[in-house]
Amino acid sequence: MLSRVLSYDLPRSAPLALLLALTALGLLAAPFLFPGVKALGVAAKILVFIVLAASFDLLLGYTGIVSFAHTMFFGIGAYGIAIASLRMGAGWDALALGALAALGLSLTLALLIGIVSLRVRAIFFAMITLAVAAAFQTLASQFSELTGGEDGLSFRVPALLTSATRLLPDPVLGVNIDGRILCYYLLLAVSTALFLILLRVVNSPFGRVLQAIRDNEFRAEAIGYRVVVFRTLSSLISALFATLAGMMLAIWLRYNGPDTSLSFEIMMDVLLMVVIGGMGTLYGAVLGAAVFMVAQAYLQDLLRVLAQATEAAPMLAALFSPDRWLLWMGLLFVCSVYFFPNGIVGELRRIAHQPITLRSR
Repeated sequence: MLSRVLSYDLPRSAPLALLLALTALGLLAAPFLFPGVKALGVAAKILVFIVLAASFDLLLGYTGIVSFAHTMFFGIGAYGIAIASLRMGAGWDALALGALAALGLSLTLALLIGIVSLRVRAIFFAMITLAVAAAFQTLASQFSELTGGEDGLSFRVPALLTSATRLLPDPVLGVNIDGRILCYYLLLAVSTALFLILLRVVNSPFGRVLQAIRDNEFRAEAIGYRVVVFRTLSSLISALFATLAGMMLAIWLRYNGPDTSLSFEIMMDVLLMVVIGGMGTLYGAVLGAAVFMVAQAYLQDLLRVLAQATEAAPMLAALFSPDRWLLWMGLLFVCSVYFFPNGIVGELRRIAHQPITLRSR
């Protein structure tokens, strides 16, 4: 049954299966295991970025397309929810209309980019998508009447999803079950469903064709596959899921702005998640998003503790200063690439399938 749910794409490594199980259990029980606003926010962002990183891996890892416009679709989803909720008020109809408008715009732009750009070489396509993403971010910053400009948009969500709504009269395991907890579990359900759908896509005949195009585009074209058509479809599916991830983020934060969903830093973060977890493995998106978001949220706290513990050695205390957290993030990334060149998932699977050789005496 589990194999069918996972589209017969099993972890194929006991340590990997354990890591995925611990991550899934941690996210499932996060409101009770890690009480607090910050911890719950980190868990919710992990759910969002699992979908965003997995959708980007469909492009990069499975199709071999390097696109820098992925966060543009992410931002479109977030702005769709924010603008509709602000104009129409806090209601489910506003969320539905905003979602439909965002999906329509994203699919239209993805189709135009695909038709115009996917015939060019990889580096030129990457540059085109980078220019389009930069232009869209500039437009979002300047159309302040619609998008709120640099200040962004704050909006309300239905009362059922707010902390003011108590769903149970008594706490459960010391946690008040309110609308915020319900919102988290809705994100968990949506993230799980979207991930399983993507897992089915990459393990379908369509996904096999994408991998064939990634491995040898000319051979795939020679045996009869329309490479441009399949690459365009991959771009459309990826844009669709990135837009849905943006909607999830906006509903959780109840705010959206250019730096929240459209910045180039987010694009780099997603790329790091995919590389750390392992390209061409959707499970890598789960582990990459979890590792990166936890490190980003708690690395400064850890450095602060280390700085206080090494006050007697000024050089060490300065090295562990929380202000240098980006340096340590860079070092962690370098170490992960050095020790896990195929990503966490790729290396664990490689180790699991290494032949066992017996030494003769």
